[in-house]
Amino acid sequence: MVNENKSLVEALQSADADGRVTVGVYECAKIMTDDPDSVSFCVLAMDEEFECDIALQIHFTLIQAFCFDNDISIVRVNDVQRLAEIVSAKDETEDCHCLLITSPADGSWEDPALEKLHMFCEESRRSNDWLPEITLPAR
Repeated sequence: MVNENKSLVEALQSADADGRVTVGVYECAKIMTDDPDSVSFCVLAMDEEFECDIALQIHFTLIQAFCFDNDISIVRVNDVQRLAEIVSAKDETEDCHCLLITSPADGSWEDPALEKLHMFCEESRRSNDWLPEITLPAR
């Protein structure tokens, strides 16, 4: 059984260390528009702000549709603050509702944790769970 929450943390930390994490709804949308082939994985974080922000919900819907159309694995997480800690967000104002992991430019990289996440997402889609949720582990 895949330990998806541990794999997510490992994949995010590895990508962050390599400078391959894009943080923020608008920044992610720009990457998806400019270079969709570079996107390897998408993380959406839900919180109270999401529940009250119609614009954010619309952006999430569009990002999800883009990911589904372009065969990009996508998961939802439960804790935007914990997600910010994992990727070493620059400050508390940085929007961590959406994160992308991009592939390196030379295409030579493989990440076992990310491969496990891709398998988790594929298994979820087979059981009609199109947007699987992962509970982030506490520190």
